[in-house]
Amino acid sequence: MLAQWFLAAIHLLAFALGFWAVLTRGAAFSRMASGKGEVRRVLLADNLWGISALILLVTGGMRAFGGYEKGTDYYLHQPLFHLKMTLFVLILLMELAPMITLVKWRIASARGAALDTGRAKLYARISHVEALLLMLMVVAATGMARGVTFA
Repeated sequence: MLAQWFLAAIHLLAFALGFWAVLTRGAAFSRMASGKGEVRRVLLADNLWGISALILLVTGGMRAFGGYEKGTDYYLHQPLFHLKMTLFVLILLMELAPMITLVKWRIASARGAALDTGRAKLYARISHVEALLLMLMVVAATGMARGVTFA
């Protein structure tokens, strides 16, 4: 029982961290697009976003498929779980372009090369949409926790 509670708490805290981090990254990208931002802020927020995503994957996987919660069968037959996973996949797909660019920025920064910040405004928008999708994941999760069904 204590392990279930701990995993649920860590999972929810990771959502909070991820939400804050992706919003902060979006704001930092927006500042860069207007010529006022620093790469360091974008990369720091991105690191926290990545850490929260890893925590969400591990704790979510343990809760859904590790025998700590209602069981795999429950989750696989729960429409809100499928909604939550669809939103997660959408976030991953949207994250590909910013992730690849930020890896390139890290490499270029280490070499002292100039960075192409031309897409900062686009990445700010993507970050803000990802934050919205993350909130919708939490809404789906609360429905699952309450046993909401559509049958």
